[in-house]
Amino acid sequence: MTVVQWVAIVAVALTGGAVAFVSEPVRQTLLLGVYGLSLTFMFFALQAPDVALSEIVVSTVGLPVIVLAALRKIDANEARREESEDRE
Repeated sequence: MTVVQWVAIVAVALTGGAVAFVSEPVRQTLLLGVYGLSLTFMFFALQAPDVALSEIVVSTVGLPVIVLAALRKIDANEARREESEDRE
């Protein structure tokens, strides 16, 4: 294995651990995008460019956007529920 491959694997391990240990959902989602970017780097280093391109679309862009949209919807529903409880 080359030095670049080892650096990529260590980056994946560190960012994966960071995603697991952060408890705030928004920060965790942003770290998930960084984790996807490190996976992309690892796949390029391991000479799998087709997988790396898919990883960019799915993990670096698509998944964090979907999770952030879901978190926003949850916050909006909680705010609406609190307003209805305050009126009663």
